[in-house]
Amino acid sequence: MATTPQNPAATSAPEMMSMGAVLRIPIMRRLWYAQIVSTFGDFLALFAVIGYLTFKLNATPQQVTGLQIAYLLPIALLGIFAGVFIDRWPLKPTLVASDLIRSGLCLLLLVSTHITHFYAVLAAISVVSSFFSPAQGVAIRSAVPLHGLRSANALMQQVMFIMRIAGPSIAGLLVYAFGSRSCYYLDAASFLGSAALIGSLALSRPQDAAKPSLAEVTEEAAKAEVKGLASIWQDMKQGISFIVHHAGLLFVILALASAMFVIGCFGPLIAVYVRDILHASIPVFDAASAMIGLGMLLGINLLTVFGKKIPNAVLVYTGLAGIAVGLLFLTLLSLVWSTILGDFVIGLAVACIIIPSQTMIQQETPPALMGRVGSTVMSLIFSAQIGGLVLSGILTQHIGVRHTFAVCAALLAILIVVGRLWMEPKHEAATTP
Repeated sequence: MATTPQNPAATSAPEMMSMGAVLRIPIMRRLWYAQIVSTFGDFLALFAVIGYLTFKLNATPQQVTGLQIAYLLPIALLGIFAGVFIDRWPLKPTLVASDLIRSGLCLLLLVSTHITHFYAVLAAISVVSSFFSPAQGVAIRSAVPLHGLRSANALMQQVMFIMRIAGPSIAGLLVYAFGSRSCYYLDAASFLGSAALIGSLALSRPQDAAKPSLAEVTEEAAKAEVKGLASIWQDMKQGISFIVHHAGLLFVILALASAMFVIGCFGPLIAVYVRDILHASIPVFDAASAMIGLGMLLGINLLTVFGKKIPNAVLVYTGLAGIAVGLLFLTLLSLVWSTILGDFVIGLAVACIIIPSQTMIQQETPPALMGRVGSTVMSLIFSAQIGGLVLSGILTQHIGVRHTFAVCAALLAILIVVGRLWMEPKHEAATTP
């Protein structure tokens, strides 16, 4: 009896690791602890600053939005350059030094009395973070096997979402009880704790010399023999060229940036939507905002349990379609329940994009380019968020909030079609020699 030959790549592929299995890796566990500590402090300080500007300095909405832009803009501008140095500098000293510098910068918030002071301090912290974040991505890639990266990314994002939900309430209680200065001290201490945890690790860069693309990159770098600014520019071009010529990777990066753009638009506008379209009050706004965070948190946990065998590209398509559906709820209906449901769907869908996109980027990128690709992605994400913040006000002024949501949904639908026709990610087994 004839038998159907099996695909060796499919039969030998290891099963996706769970979050519990990933946390049993000592290096990953301490990186996760460091993420919890530093993220907790970050959210406390950020919400304390926003509260201080709003209620003590009577800042305008434009000035509060400007604070967010001051924090996002340096990473958007420096991200591409930072990756060049991340691929050259030793990993652990870069991470520890970044934490120590940010701890010192947080203490400057204690002596800040004017809005411009807070802008400058948060921008300086953001500059240092533009080096820390891609270096952390390289550390995760070195510590976790390829089949555990999705769970590792889910763990890291889980921390962000939980702090985003709980951060405002905790910061409010601390400011009410001890004043905003207590949050600044805690943020500085959190970076010291993160530096201590990372400093106790034995970190090394991942090795993957078998990939042809890495050999080609190494050969090109050896032939270049350039120094100084020319060498930095050459390294930048290598990272950007790799992204542009990898259709599947370019698609998930664009999908990730699109999701962040929509979130950037959505954040400032949901309050206006609740006030002008629903004619509702603050409790409805609080519930709608919380649904996005809850959807993200639930989404990443569902992915690790039920999405182990679903390809990353399929999840990204699902996420793009889900965000569009959630926006249509807000566009076509003007009810409280549809707003709550639409926000929840958007949160679920964003999780379907963030985790698989990060995982695919880590899996497909040669180790020698991890810093450059990671920082370029980070730069695009923060640029998209800034674009969302800026364009949301312009679009709403001209076409209204509901039509702005409809335009975002249409753009996501176009991206899905473009991805399917021209940027379909190739199956991993097809490209493996």
